[in-house]
Amino acid sequence: MPAGTGGRAFAAWLAGAGGLAAVDQLTKEWALATLQETAAILPSLNLVLVHNPGAAFGLLSQAGGWQRWFFIAAGFAIGLFVAVWLRRAARSGRRWLSAGLSLVLGGALGNIWDRILRGAVVDFIDLYYGRFHWPAFNVADAAISVGAAILILASFFGGAEDGAARRPR
Repeated sequence: MPAGTGGRAFAAWLAGAGGLAAVDQLTKEWALATLQETAAILPSLNLVLVHNPGAAFGLLSQAGGWQRWFFIAAGFAIGLFVAVWLRRAARSGRRWLSAGLSLVLGGALGNIWDRILRGAVVDFIDLYYGRFHWPAFNVADAAISVGAAILILASFFGGAEDGAARRPR
């Protein structure tokens, strides 16, 4: 890899994470300004405004407020860890790993921003089948989920795609 290419790749993946966080915030602003009641969009898809002060699936949502600061601190710590991992992955040319990490980082930044700004994460996507509703989520949550899936797949199959970039020269 030519000198400096790894740094540019890292900057590009970071910019992607920042762009994703911005899109997440724009969609949440739209939901806050638009959604007054549940809106049926498609069979099995509603838009509904939910403020989640807890973690995934509403975990600790009734904890009394301390969880806001805990999740902000944990989010920053995890975000820093992911950013360092992303830097290493980008410098070694591991595109799939970098993509997964960038999605996780962007989603984490979007949800951290919500906690800082609003005290809770804004969720608005409601997927359901029959009477079973998946907990409401947002663009950041979807990005974290897709990013985590890519990380899992990259751990199994990433060597073939990235092998050339990791070979010593």
